[in-house]
Amino acid sequence: MNRHFAPLLACLLAACGSVPRQPAVERAPSAAVPPAPTSAKPAWVLKKGGGYYQDDGPGDNAPDKLDAIPDAVPREEPLHRFANNPYSVLGRDYVPLRSHQDLKEKGVASWYGRKFHGQKTSSGERYDMYGMTAAHPTLPIPSYARVTNPANGRSVVVRVNDRGPFHAGRIIDLSYTAAWKLGYIGTGSTLVEVESVRPGTTMVAAAPAEDPDPIARFANLPEPPPPPTPLPAEARGTFVQLGAFGNPDNAEAFRAHVARELDWAGDKLRTQIAGSLHRVQIGPYASRTEADQAAEKIRLALGVKPAIVVR
Repeated sequence: MNRHFAPLLACLLAACGSVPRQPAVERAPSAAVPPAPTSAKPAWVLKKGGGYYQDDGPGDNAPDKLDAIPDAVPREEPLHRFANNPYSVLGRDYVPLRSHQDLKEKGVASWYGRKFHGQKTSSGERYDMYGMTAAHPTLPIPSYARVTNPANGRSVVVRVNDRGPFHAGRIIDLSYTAAWKLGYIGTGSTLVEVESVRPGTTMVAAAPAEDPDPIARFANLPEPPPPPTPLPAEARGTFVQLGAFGNPDNAEAFRAHVARELDWAGDKLRTQIAGSLHRVQIGPYASRTEADQAAEKIRLALGVKPAIVVR
């Protein structure tokens, strides 16, 4: 919850790689629509060519009656202090909305599951795959949106608390439960319509349900790893730069999304800190040729080619 930004294009990201050198510290990485949901605990069926990201997927102890989990209820909330700042990802600049505005768009929705259950989102909250939440590139954090699957007419209301997705063509990442209720768990992604919802909007009441204890959802999760140990500042080489952020929480949330999308990056995926700038990079590579090959692999996976940084 994938998981989760309006292009000025590659200019800013390239500029991030050419700013005067500052003392730097690096830290290592901490098809058919499925049948309508029933009241039974969901059985997982993976369709050929669809599904979830590597090492992701449904939890081992999914709650019963996922379809009865209530939608998010829009309410007045103060906007997050940092999560709505402009940022740059994969050569594109994103300027999040800083007020509640009407937004309607059509595009592809994906979802994220157990791999990120309990991890921090861009809002600083823990991702709950069994909640009704979403990641969006530019909607305010927090805010609310109605997401409709036109293939089957199902609709849900989710609370936006994360940034993403950053895959070409995708406009929103939904929690596991939201995707289940929309009927596209088995296909991994589907075409949807997204409409912002303001607090106070008249809503159709969701079916009542006993909301599982949110604390219990995380009770059996492993302890989070200790803060990463900074690497030597003199590390040199050629890097593929994916994003640049002023806010470390946004950088870490994006790094987690990249780890899901580009699982082959492994421990080469890291955040480099230079002054107040947090750059999400993959590397170092021994040569420009190797870095170019990695950048092309990223382009094929995400549809956008990142910048190359040499230091």
